[in-house]
Amino acid sequence: MEFAPGTGTPEPGGFAPIDLLRAIRRLTLETNVVGMDVMELAPAYDHADVMINNAHRLIWEALAALSFKKR
Repeated sequence: MEFAPGTGTPEPGGFAPIDLLRAIRRLTLETNVVGMDVMELAPAYDHADVMINNAHRLIWEALAALSFKKR
């Protein structure tokens, strides 16, 4: 819950942001990703922009991995 306060359904024991970023990077590099969706982001509950920043970094990480694969 501390890493994702901006969700409508907070769940204890979830991924730490660094672990999620590593997983997304690896999945994007090693599989044929054709789409991505970020869900359950509720800015009204995210008072310190923690989840917004994590979601933003998650999208950038996936895009960076996709661009690396194109080389």
